[in-house]
Amino acid sequence: MSIQTQHTDTIAAIATATGGGVGIVRVSGKNLLPLAQEISHKQNISPRKAEFCSFFDEQNEVLDQGLLLFFPAPHSFTGEDVIELHGHGGSVVLNLLLQRVLQLGARMAEAGEFSRRAFLNGKMDLAQAESVADLIAASGEKAARMAARSLSGVFSHKINNLLRKLIDLRMLVEAVMDFPEEDEDFLQNANISKQIKDLKAEIEAIFATARQGAVLREGLHIVLVGAPNVGKSSLLNALSGEDTAIVTDIAGTTRDMVREQILIDGVPVFITDTAGLRQPTDIVEQKGIERGLSTAKNADAVLILSESKQALSDETAQLLADIPQEIQRIFVENKIDKTGEEPKLLNNNNEIKIKLSAKTGAGLNLLKQVLLEIVGSTPNDEGLFLARTRHLEALQQAMNELDNALIYTQQNDLLAEHLRHTQNELGKITGEFSPDDLLGEIFSRFCIGK
Repeated sequence: MSIQTQHTDTIAAIATATGGGVGIVRVSGKNLLPLAQEISHKQNISPRKAEFCSFFDEQNEVLDQGLLLFFPAPHSFTGEDVIELHGHGGSVVLNLLLQRVLQLGARMAEAGEFSRRAFLNGKMDLAQAESVADLIAASGEKAARMAARSLSGVFSHKINNLLRKLIDLRMLVEAVMDFPEEDEDFLQNANISKQIKDLKAEIEAIFATARQGAVLREGLHIVLVGAPNVGKSSLLNALSGEDTAIVTDIAGTTRDMVREQILIDGVPVFITDTAGLRQPTDIVEQKGIERGLSTAKNADAVLILSESKQALSDETAQLLADIPQEIQRIFVENKIDKTGEEPKLLNNNNEIKIKLSAKTGAGLNLLKQVLLEIVGSTPNDEGLFLARTRHLEALQQAMNELDNALIYTQQNDLLAEHLRHTQNELGKITGEFSPDDLLGEIFSRFCIGK
């Protein structure tokens, strides 16, 4: 069923989790006042005013009592008529109310369909619609605050500003192409190259902020690597505050990956403890080491553990040679409780080294501080907003197109084409150029009733 076909139906869903004191059934469609009158037996229903009433079934028996709200189009979340039935939150009651609404002509809403209709009716753009799902799924306080910021339009406003400037650039180029006899030096006088460079610089700044937001949305993925018995499992337990990993003095205790999710200052961090790096004694340990190596190559950061005042093992050094350079490396020298050293953070030419004790917790805050800096999290995250991988890809492609545009500033037809592609890429973020299949994929990840 296409989006256009679905958009003409009346849809309904339970919009709240069941089991609470209050539950909501939400309905959206065209001309819903008769439906509201039928289910409530009230003829005079005022827009946007909570009406206490009973809700009736087809035999005129009372199903529940609660509040009825009617939001006429276009002043509603979806831009259509919207009805909300606020009843008691039990699953049986809510499902009875939903079934009654379905009997009156509605159909079950698909995942994210309310937000999709809000997008299609111009109540929000695609980036704002996605932030609804991000706000619901936020795993930490910072992620929730940034999702709310995106919902309010902070990210969209930045993209729309870029699009306005890009449209002005395209108008200049198209004018010269349509009227070449007017002024051959028109683009040169307009300093088109500088405008393109300035626009790219703005996109780069937004990309940097969006990248931080993407990490905060998806979480920071870090991997612990090192020789056996350097304290990887102890560090995992210290960070998580639980005995997640088994800790013994026997080498090879951790034979497969152990994963744990924690929150550091409201930022989700996914930690993977890997098998100790050494010559494996059996196939099981070998497979565990291989999995750890593969995971490390796709992490946001790798913590390379060793005992303080001890050199890295040959196996650990070999791993470092295989890890892509763009992955952040943090050298952690553990067990300072044995050497009598004080916790310390060293940063020499972006080589970060931390001396700590996983056993006593000394220096653990230094490590947490570094992890937050990698994410870009600061006490004041006012300028940040949540972003998704597809947003980063679109911004990167837009920058690539502007690079191409700079190459062809003397060839107006090619210049115009690359500027058009740049606009298309930026338009994908807010939904201006999104095809139906992209919209379907995005909104299918929402909750029912949202």
